[in-house]
Formats: sequence, C-alpha cells, structure tokens
Amino acid sequence: MTEAEFEALRVFLKSRSGLALSPDKRYLVESRLAAVCTRFKIDNLSQLVREIRAGRASALEKATIEAMTTNETFFFRDKAPFDLFQDVLLPKYLKERAATRRLRIWCAAASSGQEPYSLAMILKEAAPRMPGWHVEIVATDISTEVLEKARVGVYNQFEVQRGLPIRFLVKYFKQVGDQWQIAPEIRSMVDFRYLNLIEDFNRLGQFDIVYCRNVLIYFDANLKADVLRRIAHVMAPDGALLLGASETVLGITDTLTLDPAHRGLYAKTAPAAAPKKLAVGIG
Repeated sequence: MTEAEFEALRVFLKSRSGLALSPDKRYLVESRLAAVCTRFKIDNLSQLVREIRAGRASALEKATIEAMTTNETFFFRDKAPFDLFQDVLLPKYLKERAATRRLRIWCAAASSGQEPYSLAMILKEAAPRMPGWHVEIVATDISTEVLEKARVGVYNQFEVQRGLPIRFLVKYFKQVGDQWQIAPEIRSMVDFRYLNLIEDFNRLGQFDIVYCRNVLIYFDANLKADVLRRIAHVMAPDGALLLGASETVLGITDTLTLDPAHRGLYAKTAPAAAPKKLAVGIG
C-alpha cells in the first residue's frame, strides 16, 4: 500500500465514520484490513483501496469501516460511572421524574452490549423501588456485527470475568456450553439500534441520561465539538452526560458543563441571563 493509498483510506474512514487516523497508524490499518482482504478475496490492500474508490462495493466499504472500529468494552467498565448511576443519578431521577415515572437512557457506541446490560442489571435490582416505571435503554453503534452479538447476549468465559460481579453472573446468566447467555428479561430491557454518530440522531428523541464513553477520543476536535453539541441538544434540560475517564468538554464546547462533584459527569450549560435594562427617568 502506497502513501497515497493510505491517505485515501484515511480520508474515506474519516468521512464515513469520523475516525481520525494519524499517519503513524498505518500498521494498524494494514493488520486489521488484511482479514477484510481475505474475506472478500482481494489480493492486497492496494486492490482494496481501488475497490473503495470505485464506490461499487457497499459491503466492502461497510466491512472496512467495521474492521477499523475499536470495540473494546466489558461489564461495569471503570466501575465509577456505574456507581454514579446507581448511587447518584438513579435516586435523583426517581425523585425528579416521580410524576411521569419515565426514564430514557442512551448508550452511544455501545459495542457488544456490556455497558447497557450493566445498566439494565442495576435497574433490575432497583425494580422494587420503581413500581409502574417505564425505563427505556437505547444502545447504538456503527458496527452491525457487534450489535448482532449484543442482541443475542452471549459472552465467553473471559468476557463474563471482566468486571461482572459473580452474583450477577449467577443471577442473570445461563451457561450454554462454554458460553454464557444473559437472561431474556435483561435483554428485553435494551433496544439496540444502528447509528453513526457523524449523522443526525435527533430522531432518537430526548434522553435523561447519556453514556458516550471512550469514543470521542477517535474524533478530531471539530467533530468532537459537533457531536457534543448535538448530544446536548437531545438531553433533557436537567439531563446528564457521562464521558470516558480521559475525555473532557473543556476547550471543545460550551454547551456542556462539568459537575464539580463527579468526574466525567456533565450537565447542559445553563443559558446566560439576559442583561437587565436600566430604567431611565424623564424629568
């Protein structure tokens, strides 16, 4: 693959997925796309680039984007965002939404489902405190392959050992051979949908809580600002956004404000008060 071909791939991936690859990531492209070449019976990466430039193979384009998508996730990843949900956000919204008994949660870039399922298990544990509540968890991702895995809810031994408390494994999973399938009542709590974050997502509706963790790090500054602005737009006025531990809105957008008491938690920035007019007397 020549430098020009690598640059063409970088442009293609950024325009179609938002992924901003630095020049030193050529090795990553070559290693991940080798499997795509094998799958589509393509001789080499140069031919793959030619096929993409021709624009005739949508399946190949989709496979190329999915191969370059990072799907690292595990149950209760980083723990703190889930403790925050259980101990701070859920009690807050149980009180503030008592009249409607409705709560909407969005997990953006949900990958193979461990994040939304972790939230679903917390909610299942809280069910005795929530009679009559309607809670919707919408989980989205750009990869149809990982979304299908998420919908099935089957995980191997390594995946259930990463962060999942043993009591939840025993309570909410059934062993099937050497795999573990999450219980139907947990799977039914999550609505998995395809979504590309660089595209409009207003159709998803308004959310009380948004998890968008460890995805903005792959975007450039302009796209980060755009995605954050649009996330703020679909948040309820008192909504909450949780970002990854290494992510921030500082210096990127003023539509969201950090909660000083909780790392990684953001609220919509309150609109500035209109300046008061001075009264002018006429004597």
